[in-house]
Amino acid sequence: MLKSNRRDYLQGVLATMATAAAAPSAFGLPQASQPGPNERHSPKGKQITLSLIWGIRDPHRVKISEQIGVTHAIAGTSEMLRNIPHSQYADSIAKLKADYEAVGLEIAAIESHPVDANKIKLGLPGRDEEIANYIAAIEALGKNGIDVVCYDFMAGIDWYRSNLHLPGRGGCSTMDFDIATAQALGVTRWGQISAEKMWGNMEYFLKAVIPVAEKAGVKMALHPDDPPVPNLRGISRIIISADAYRRVMRIAPSPSNGVTFEMAVFHLMGEDLKALAREWGRGNKIFYAHCRNVKGTRNHFVETFQDNGEIDFGEVFQVLYNSGFRGPLRPDHDPIMDGETQVEPGYGETGKIFAIGYIKGVLESRRIPYV
Repeated sequence: MLKSNRRDYLQGVLATMATAAAAPSAFGLPQASQPGPNERHSPKGKQITLSLIWGIRDPHRVKISEQIGVTHAIAGTSEMLRNIPHSQYADSIAKLKADYEAVGLEIAAIESHPVDANKIKLGLPGRDEEIANYIAAIEALGKNGIDVVCYDFMAGIDWYRSNLHLPGRGGCSTMDFDIATAQALGVTRWGQISAEKMWGNMEYFLKAVIPVAEKAGVKMALHPDDPPVPNLRGISRIIISADAYRRVMRIAPSPSNGVTFEMAVFHLMGEDLKALAREWGRGNKIFYAHCRNVKGTRNHFVETFQDNGEIDFGEVFQVLYNSGFRGPLRPDHDPIMDGETQVEPGYGETGKIFAIGYIKGVLESRRIPYV
């Protein structure tokens, strides 16, 4: 564990105790003389927005969000919009937004494509129909004041791990990736897809959608390919470096064309996280951030808890904030902890509680405003 991470985490535990929803006397502690974080923080839009990707179908998780002080959520719309006409998109999204607000959560971003996009990424017949759906969805999101979309351009295979249940610290269940294990499975049913083909598909998409997003006031935050390897089972992966992002921004120059700052993936690329945070933060290109930690290289890595990987989040958060980032930030994959069963790998409850406490601690220790 990095020493600065240990210090930030211990300070954060104390900060979290002092600002819990229960009265300080419930812990046998004196009333704090300093204002609590929510009182001290800057007005909305001037701070980092902590978020969770849990939906609202599970009242238990909604209650946990409230108890740990997370008031913003990352939502999805593709399933909801799949079989309805464009004319119903805006009303459907309005209802989704109202449903979240009814349980005390504000939608901070839409993650994954707002509509199906497999044909777009693979360059298959039918992609123009998917793009038309995409444009209608972006317009509907803009009308409803939801202004961040996290999307990816991983064709055929989304994020990928070789082992979804690797024993980790204290017997937790985490995940790893090994390139040799993955490639031994052979090519997918889509066969070989070249990088040139993938870049052509990307350009076709960007030139159709980014101008619409700009007009609608929606920021398109491109997630890197995960893992960031050049080829996975025959399919080229192109969003695997900072230079790839610079190329994307040149293809469709726009204030709406930007980045999901997935810290673990950029670290695995071998990129300098602080340098990228300065470059893209000052350019107003970081719209959304993921906080995940790892050990290893792009060809073989293990996911870890936030406090025992290779990334010093304190330094990265500081540079992000100093460079102007004020968008949503969420923990990404977290290990599954003792007592949890039948949960999706990376998305248990206890790991997310740990992650939010850790992130709050780091932010508090550096006096970085958040909500």
